[in-house]
Amino acid sequence: MFMPINTVVLPVAGLGTRFLPATKSIPKEMLPVLDKPLIQLAVEEAHKAGIQHVVLVTSASKRAIEDHFDVNFELESTLESRQKLAMLDAVRSTLPQGMTLSVVRQPKALGLGHAVLCAYPIVGDKPFAVMLPDDLIDDLDGGCLADMVALYNKKGAYSLAVEEVPRDKTDKYGVVSLNSDGQIMAMVEKPKPEVAPSTLAVVGRYVLPAEIFQALATVQAGAGGEIQLTDGIASLLATQCFYPHRFKGTRYDCGSKLGYLQANVAFGLRDVEIGTSFQAWLQDNK
Repeated sequence: MFMPINTVVLPVAGLGTRFLPATKSIPKEMLPVLDKPLIQLAVEEAHKAGIQHVVLVTSASKRAIEDHFDVNFELESTLESRQKLAMLDAVRSTLPQGMTLSVVRQPKALGLGHAVLCAYPIVGDKPFAVMLPDDLIDDLDGGCLADMVALYNKKGAYSLAVEEVPRDKTDKYGVVSLNSDGQIMAMVEKPKPEVAPSTLAVVGRYVLPAEIFQALATVQAGAGGEIQLTDGIASLLATQCFYPHRFKGTRYDCGSKLGYLQANVAFGLRDVEIGTSFQAWLQDNK
């Protein structure tokens, strides 16, 4: 029996500069896809995976994220008095029932690995998941993280979500190579296309062992003093079993304007309330 995966770490301390000036006052994770912010979509995916504890690694400018999952008595009272019960339910269910939320601050922007390391006092010595809300994986079945947790429960193996990318894009991702058993045997952070070991790129879902914290505490920082999560994982590959998870569904890079717009179009087209009208509008405005 393996120690269960009950906790997910969501690193959300970044500045979101690609969406300025909007993100001057609004955290990028609070940007909505249709009517739900990216951070809520990530939490809902984690809930489908059986996650019970969400750890936000945040910064002083990101209080809006915490507030989103908190109780808003004035808003709830107003909606209740006006009998707007569907809206009331939506407001009350931002954090799914049975889930708890913890918050830890990342004092300096020292990379994704450092952000994950900041969660150690809360996560402790147990396996856990990491999700990047910018990477919205649209899967109408169980969800990407649920499949990765199921793999861990079955094999006791850790995993990284991956997708094939064009070779000329490898310098934007961490890239993995596999051994003959299909396990990850090496990782390279943002390799140039001519030296990339494959075109399998790691995207924002990870199921990790507790040993990653010690690895991140000792890994050598790179440019700008940043600690890379991929470097920490790479240092564990000789002793821990990691599999690539080729997820179902579609990934939208909502850290980019194009990916964010694509996600909104996809979600809008299948929305029960506006989908038909939205599709007609798109047809009329080609």
